[in-house]
Parts: sequence; C-alpha cells; structure tokens
Amino acid sequence: MAADQPTVLLVEDEPAQREVLSYNLEADGFRVLTASNGEEALLIVAETPPDIIVLDWMMPNVSGIEVCRQLKTRSETRAIPIIMLSARSEEVDLVRGLETGADDYMVKPYSVVELLARVRAQLRRTRPATVGERLEYQDIVLDAETHRVTRGDHALKLGPTEFRLLSTFMEKPGRVWSRDQLLDRVWGRDIYVDTRTVDVHIGRLRKALCQYGGDDPLRTVRGAGYALG
Repeated sequence: MAADQPTVLLVEDEPAQREVLSYNLEADGFRVLTASNGEEALLIVAETPPDIIVLDWMMPNVSGIEVCRQLKTRSETRAIPIIMLSARSEEVDLVRGLETGADDYMVKPYSVVELLARVRAQLRRTRPATVGERLEYQDIVLDAETHRVTRGDHALKLGPTEFRLLSTFMEKPGRVWSRDQLLDRVWGRDIYVDTRTVDVHIGRLRKALCQYGGDDPLRTVRGAGYALG
C-alpha cells in the first residue's frame, strides 16, 4: 500500500456497518484503520495519527463526542478532521457535535457515496495532494493528478519519493517536519528506513528544484528537521 495514500480511521461499534464502510473507503483508494470503541480509537490516534477520522457518536464507555472533545483539545491532534456519524437528527445534537469540534456531521441513515465525497472534501482542505489537487508555492507548481512538477518554465523530473516529499512540504509551507514525521508520511510506518535516508532524498529534491537556477526553497532547521520556505 502506498505510503502517501490518505489514512482514514473508522470508529464504529457495529461490525456490519464497520465492514461496509471499510470496504467502500478502501475501494475508493483510502488506507483504512478501524476501531470498535472510543478507547481503541484514542490509542490508534496516539500511535498512528490518521489523516481523517470518521467517528460514530453512540458507542459504549467512551462516546464519539468524548473522543472528539479529547482530540480537539490536544495540540497534536486538533487539526485532524473529524466527520461525526449519528442517528441523532435534532438541531441541538448537530450544534453540540460541531461545537465539540467535529468538522462535519452526517445523520444516519446516510449515503455512502455522500460520505466518501465529504471525506474527500475535508482532505482537500488538509491534504490536497492526496486527492489530486494542484499545489503552488512561489514559482513551483505540483499537479498531483498528473504527477508533474514545474518550476518557472521548466518541467522537473522527480523520483516517486522526492515527489511525495515535495507534496508533503507544499501542503503545509512553513511547517517544520522532523525526520521521523517525514518517514511516517512519505515512507509509511510499515517500512523500516534509517532517518539518514531522509537527508539523502532531501538532497536529491534540492538538486532537482535548483537544477535550472533559483534559490533553494527548502530550509534546514538545526535539531528540528526541514521546511519549505
């Protein structure tokens, strides 16, 4: 499975519903992690932060609304989009879900096709390259759908790893990424890669970006990692 596939954490306590949603999400190109309760969901997020969470409200012990509240109060997880699923259709419940921090809210029964569209809409905001969006930073243009990169008037040839690195940087210009964070995002947690490998591929990316001149847009932050701009 490609490391740059967007990861969805599906939190649903009903096995049949969990299986149907998991199947459809995977068929639509997502990497799917599943949890059957709130405690399990919080553990998964701590170990393997997903790109987006599809979260059922009504669960035993730790409810979906409590999971949402906890994640949105933590600085390291508050940016993860959460789509809340609920049988509660009253306006007061919708307001409560959104005020707790949910980014979207769907009432059961819902259309799976609509859910997939809403997942992609949230990812367009937080990880646009994974859903084929065109990214621009200064004179660099990355077309995620065609896998083409240009700088000024020149087309750049990037290897797949360098392309994923650049996508990561261009989605969040200015953010400093540690080597471990880049390993998780670009290579994936299932593959062991030495952190020095990150430095090698950053060097290749820099060479490709500057092959026709221009300033190096990548910044090395001593003791922290790398950033674009």
